[in-house]
Amino acid sequence: PILLGQSRGGIMTLGWACRNPDKLRAWVGIYPVCNLLSYPMKNKPVTLADYALPEAEFVARLKEFNPIDNLPGLLANKVPMFVVHGDSDKVVPYNDNTKLLKERYEAGGGPITVKLIPGEGHKVGPSFFECQELVDFVLKQLPSVPKK
Repeated sequence: PILLGQSRGGIMTLGWACRNPDKLRAWVGIYPVCNLLSYPMKNKPVTLADYALPEAEFVARLKEFNPIDNLPGLLANKVPMFVVHGDSDKVVPYNDNTKLLKERYEAGGGPITVKLIPGEGHKVGPSFFECQELVDFVLKQLPSVPKK
């Protein structure tokens, strides 16, 4: 599959991708949460319920769960990534999420493209949901269909 995670769905899909790096073709994010130290810990009760752990144990095991700390499998499989994120996002800050993912993935030699939207925040709008570069990236990942 090609996984697409929007906002909090980023942490879910990227987490799955890190645990199953040999099972996906690509990963795409729309202002995705990539870092458990960012947005999710602002909403502790929901995050702790998601992981079914008390806070102390969750914090002690954070590196085990945090996608940005678990990129080696994706890097080994050269899983391509594309992310579109606004530079004015207050809910899922770019610097704490997509920028950090990009830096770490590129440092490991991973293929990642980020489209940063100037002046955009965390909203449903054409710059994110009608992003031609995102569509082109997804189409490029599809296998070629032999002609009859």
